[in-house]
Amino acid sequence: MNQSTPLRWAVLGTGVIANQMAQALHSMGRTLDAVGNRTYEKAVAFAEKYGVPKVYTDYREMFTDPEIDVIYLTTPHNTHIAFLEQALSHGKHVLCEKSITLNSEELERAAALAKANGVVLAEAMTIYHMPLYRELQARIDSGALGKVNLIQLNFGSFKDYDMRNRFFNPRLAGGAMLDIGVYAFSLARLFLDSNPDQVCSFVRKAPTGVDESAVISMANREGQLVNVTLSLHSKQPKRAVISCEKGYVEIMEYPRAEEAVIVDAGTGEREVLRAGRTADALRYELEDMEEAIRTGKDMRLSCTVDVMALMTRLRREWGVVYPEEM
Repeated sequence: MNQSTPLRWAVLGTGVIANQMAQALHSMGRTLDAVGNRTYEKAVAFAEKYGVPKVYTDYREMFTDPEIDVIYLTTPHNTHIAFLEQALSHGKHVLCEKSITLNSEELERAAALAKANGVVLAEAMTIYHMPLYRELQARIDSGALGKVNLIQLNFGSFKDYDMRNRFFNPRLAGGAMLDIGVYAFSLARLFLDSNPDQVCSFVRKAPTGVDESAVISMANREGQLVNVTLSLHSKQPKRAVISCEKGYVEIMEYPRAEEAVIVDAGTGEREVLRAGRTADALRYELEDMEEAIRTGKDMRLSCTVDVMALMTRLRREWGVVYPEEM
């Protein structure tokens, strides 16, 4: 591929994330090349809004379109594996919204297809691409804060028990784990030396049987500890604390954070670290994806695999099973 030739993007879906993706490309001086949606009329309206030149009458045409290089999947996560298999099998690079699949077995199939076809597969996990986390990793890797010993993560919102929405609907793979837990687990994995191998938890289920709230404690072989509290029916701050030997890092609104506070354990001195912009979260993902396609940059699929292993293990322990898994 000519390094100067712009990559040609298609998006599947026309919801909130698809709109943010189109806006992110525009901020890069680019335009989406194509859009597809189950409802053709919605795809047409989306194309008119963002000046997208191609609308697929049948959205599946994007998987075989020779004029498309990379596809962004923004559909509900229980639909991902079918679309991933079609796109990857036809040699398309894929950036897929979280949660990338329902379980580890689906992700293993997708990763194998990506490898066999020589294409990039990545989860659109903002935490892996925000500049703030690169800065924090560099700071921790320097040894300035000492070893990471404990990570505490909260993420909660209050959703009404409207069983028609995706949050509590098992037919849309609802539940806290795949919707918000994926963020907490991804942040933890980023700063851990290895994936936790000891896990214990408590869960409360919604009337539909999906996980509504949970408290999860984990440890890895290096003795690093993680505590995660999730809820779709109790408001909590999106707060992360990374506790090290010589200080701690506090991050609010951590899925798309642009600021962290580093506190020195000895002096209590507080340093505010700022990097990137929350508003550019999708742009960072797209830029990293394009760099990965052109240069082989790591998109942290191995971290995605580790996170999926933990989420799959916990859901099975809780007995939260989706129709596609039966």
